[in-house]
Amino acid sequence: MNQMLKRVSALAAALALTLCACAGAETLFEGVVTSSGATPVLAAFGAAVDQMNVSPGDRVEKGQTVAQLRTTRVYAPCEGTVSGVFGAEGDLTDGVNERYGAVLYVEPLGKYTVAATTEKAYNISENRFVHIGETVFLRCVSDGSHQGRGVVKGYGDDTSKYNVEVIAGEFCIQETVAIYRDENYDAKSCIGRGDVAATAPVAVKGSGSILKMHVKNGDSVERGELLFETVDGALDGMYSPGSQVVSDVSGIVATVDAQPGASVEKGGKILTVYTDESLQVQLPVAEADLSLIQVGQKVRLEFTWDPNQTTVFEGEVVSLSYLNANAAADTSAGGTSTQTTDPVYTAIVSFTPDSTVRMGMTVLAYVQD
Repeated sequence: MNQMLKRVSALAAALALTLCACAGAETLFEGVVTSSGATPVLAAFGAAVDQMNVSPGDRVEKGQTVAQLRTTRVYAPCEGTVSGVFGAEGDLTDGVNERYGAVLYVEPLGKYTVAATTEKAYNISENRFVHIGETVFLRCVSDGSHQGRGVVKGYGDDTSKYNVEVIAGEFCIQETVAIYRDENYDAKSCIGRGDVAATAPVAVKGSGSILKMHVKNGDSVERGELLFETVDGALDGMYSPGSQVVSDVSGIVATVDAQPGASVEKGGKILTVYTDESLQVQLPVAEADLSLIQVGQKVRLEFTWDPNQTTVFEGEVVSLSYLNANAAADTSAGGTSTQTTDPVYTAIVSFTPDSTVRMGMTVLAYVQD
């Protein structure tokens, strides 16, 4: 009796182990990381690519700058004060120029100009020739109390008429001043007379759409200082996105479609990205194993690329192709549909990767029975 009880107990224990083993059985497949498709990163406006910061295969994060587009930069034509900014970021300059005459104005540092003539010059031949760019000295003819310094900026209707920009000194509008080459106002150096007027603000227009303003009303600027940047065409919703191209997805760069120096249209592809959401595991399934896998099954994915640890992800079978991959490959290569190799089908497993997962990685996939 004792012997029989022992046999029954042993059989029961073996059966329990067998049932447990069957309940936790798994089927091993080997797969590879692929993507369901690449997402494009587009240009917000038409421009030339100034700089590309990534290459195919690089990982990018959402919000990362991937490229820089080239803008048209508009600089201050003279030293002075910004007196009127009528353009705003996102505006078309044509509309602003038509309404206000310019995107902005700069009041030159020299607030006076003199429209002069050589008619009252001291009567020597050298005083009949005035040179653009030369420095001259001015004094009012009424009582000599107003004095200053200027620079010859250009000619009038003929070479006997010229314009002087006052760069130092205070004068009254419409008062008459004598102009000298000698800072001591020696009579023999007098090269003419003229009337003082207020210097007109310089209109700065630009073209295209305003991408970024770098100055505001009242700012002092040097000649050659950056005022604003423009790009070709209109911006969506009068919104200025900036010249940096930022990825709005995280993933792996699939292709770079615009190299530095190349022009892209508004909405043109800068690059494409295999997004994290598009990454999947592709499993080849032999015909004999089709009964072991089906849509909806849970899958344990093991990545063994790191010799020090195995990274595990949970996944799920989301599709199982009805198309024999080998026959499809034969046909696409110009062959016939005649079977030349064992039938193999493709299962797709979805999972949520982290930043360690790369395209093309091999995976051990344990499909739970």
